[in-house]
Amino acid sequence: MLVYSFTLPATAVGLDGLDPYLIGIGRSAVATVVAAVALLAVRARPPRRDQWPALAAVGAGVIFGFPLLSTLALDRGASSAHSAVVVGLLPAATAVAAVLRAGERPSRAFWLASMGGAACVTAFAVVRGAGQVTGADLLLFGSLAAAAIGYTEGGRLAREMPGWRVISWALILCAPITFPATGWLLATTDQHWTARTASAFGYVALFSAYLGFFAWYEGLARAGIARASQVQLAQPVLTMAWAALLLGDEIDSATLLAALGVLVCVALTQRTRVRRTAPAAPLLVTPEKAVREGRVGV
Repeated sequence: MLVYSFTLPATAVGLDGLDPYLIGIGRSAVATVVAAVALLAVRARPPRRDQWPALAAVGAGVIFGFPLLSTLALDRGASSAHSAVVVGLLPAATAVAAVLRAGERPSRAFWLASMGGAACVTAFAVVRGAGQVTGADLLLFGSLAAAAIGYTEGGRLAREMPGWRVISWALILCAPITFPATGWLLATTDQHWTARTASAFGYVALFSAYLGFFAWYEGLARAGIARASQVQLAQPVLTMAWAALLLGDEIDSATLLAALGVLVCVALTQRTRVRRTAPAAPLLVTPEKAVREGRVGV
């Protein structure tokens, strides 16, 4: 959560000199190089055939969907602080995905609190859009849906393999798209590389696109996807703080009020029960399988 709280401000800094598509796709291409080195270093075996569809969903959600859509939203005028409030809906969106794909069943109180958070964010977006939801807001909402899918599928897979391998194999799977696209964007877009933009791009490539998922997917697998995802309730506040300190974004009373409403609603979800029904995929890991797949000793 701490790693991801810097993602939107860092992306906004990168947009000062780089094309939004280059940031959204290029960061994953760079992360893929690191992932390949890590997998080769431990001689990791490829995932099972039945795991590749879930890895494809991870790639669609957190390698393409969220990075591209959130970067385009920032490029179209959404500030980091504004985006942080809308992204505050991500825990609720992830909980919905956990119900549909991971067999988790939050209580009625959980859903009431989540709906309250959705109402806060929607009201905020409409007020800031002069009575309508803007194109940037629609992009942000799309990025939430994409991230929720990527988080849920990754959390499910992390019950069967280490979390760092989930994101590593997803990056490898997407490499036939990210590498050529990044090369084409480098050749056809205007870029103004400075120490500031290079540092911002390096952060989202190394931390946001790769290292942050090490702990995140492990946490989702161990604590339950719906409940663990609520840790992100602190992310909007942290992101707004970094945006104010690093970018000079104005944090007005409406933004603070919306953020507070989201935090209260999501915090209430932590006081509710979440039960798990039969999982959508076999999750049993025997000691022999754990050693074979690298869960022990890595």
